[in-house]
Amino acid sequence: MIRRLSARLGARPGVRPGVRLAGVRVRLGVRFGGRDAGVMTLSLAIVLPAVIAVIMLVVQAALWWYASQAALTAAREGVEAGRIRDATAADGPDRARDFLGRVGELAKEKAIEPSGDADTYRLSVSVHPLLVLPGFEGLSITETASAPRERFVPQGAR
Repeated sequence: MIRRLSARLGARPGVRPGVRLAGVRVRLGVRFGGRDAGVMTLSLAIVLPAVIAVIMLVVQAALWWYASQAALTAAREGVEAGRIRDATAADGPDRARDFLGRVGELAKEKAIEPSGDADTYRLSVSVHPLLVLPGFEGLSITETASAPRERFVPQGAR
């Protein structure tokens, strides 16, 4: 097809097909096997794994942040349940476990530890975040929340 087109445009036989436009020869054919053959494949093979690794690091950071927020919310929920006046010792950790159960596999429970004194209730929640990259298996996130315990204060006895 290129030869027919160049023949119509007045090209001589044995001369590469092309067209002269404003004194500049424009080639109609594509020449393969030049000095840059395979450069795009090679650069893609080098750059693509790095791009995928950066994307996976961003995803892992998002999962880490989500697990941190889930642990903090579980600790806050547990503190709200455990600080009320007639609460049992298991109310705070039970509420935190219930919340983490709703979160699912994104933040697996590691430990829930209530503490505090007569005036303050404190709850620490540790979770393992969901991992998409190898090498982070031993890491966990711990969040702590505390609040004053509710108590009855008769009127005028401040």
